[in-house]
Parts: sequence; structure tokens; C-alpha cells
Amino acid sequence: MTTNYDQFPDLAGVYLEDSYVLGIREEPNTILFALEAVLTPQHPRYRPPQPDEQYCYAEANLIFTEVSEVLWLERSGRVFTDATGEADLGNIDTMNYNNDHYELTGDWGQVHIFTPEPPRLVFP
Repeated sequence: MTTNYDQFPDLAGVYLEDSYVLGIREEPNTILFALEAVLTPQHPRYRPPQPDEQYCYAEANLIFTEVSEVLWLERSGRVFTDATGEADLGNIDTMNYNNDHYELTGDWGQVHIFTPEPPRLVFP
């Protein structure tokens, strides 16, 4: 069975497709995506966008814990620079849970993350 990311409680009210990946860090049993996350009006931390913003953005970490395996099918070192000079790795284009693992894709690559735990979105 495949489940889309918006079905996970911590990701309700988050729009990953326009969120920016600022970095990816792998640690023992954990993988973390540092994000400039897009929050929708349904998210409790939502605020109206600033005059120079298209969306409400918030720094957050998308964290997978109790990871037994990280399988990179593709990995890119591409870095994008926006008009203000800030660098990012692109977006998370897709994120689904498929039977026993999460499948994520984006400009930064394609990865399968094996964990029984749902992802958490943590704000600094």
C-alpha cells in the first residue's frame, strides 16, 4: 500500500513540492532533510506570507528515525542559487510510504528510507 506524505500527522499543512531542501544529513539510524518548508493555512504555524514571499516559509527539519537502511538510487550534487544569493538543493518533488519504506525524489536525487517510524517535522 502506498501512502502520500500529506497523510502523516507532522506533514499535514506542509507543501513539500515548493519547500526548499537546504541540506541532507545522514547519521546512524537517522536521516535529516533541513528545509525551508512551505506551510499552508491549515498548519498551526502558518502566517501570511511576507511581501517578498509567495508562501509562508519556516525553517524545519524533516527527520526519519530508527532507519535500518538508506538506499540512494540517484544522488546529485547540484546546488541552486536564488535571487537573494541563498543556496538550496531543490525541492522534495515526491514523498510516499510504500509497504516498508519511504520513497523521496527531487533535484538532489532519489532515496528509499527504511524505517517503521513516521517522519517528524521539527522546528528549531
